[in-house]
Amino acid sequence: MSLVAISLPAHAVGVADIHPSVFLAGIFVLACFVGYYVVWSVTPALHTPLMSVTNAISAVVVVGAIIAAAATAAGAAAASNDVWVARWLGAGAVFLASVNIFGGFLVTRRMLAMYKKKER
Repeated sequence: MSLVAISLPAHAVGVADIHPSVFLAGIFVLACFVGYYVVWSVTPALHTPLMSVTNAISAVVVVGAIIAAAATAAGAAAASNDVWVARWLGAGAVFLASVNIFGGFLVTRRMLAMYKKKER
């Protein structure tokens, strides 16, 4: 079945009339459900690698926030307030993701310490 045949009923229903914010909110809600079920279905032995992956994802968020803030500041904005809003939001995203990475490494370290043999 082709992609065109699949998308035709969607256009007949009026999916194209959905506001992008509603569409993005729906994707966010679905991602929350998928993330919840993925995390709770992982066996306890795999929680440490899962934490490492979430640290890597947070690192990508930091890089993306820096790029977004720098691109907005370097580009021609409609008003100077837009540039400062983008810079502050980018700085906030960098700060929050950095806190998440730091906390993730602390939790991962504690989880790995549980598997070490205790000295007597």
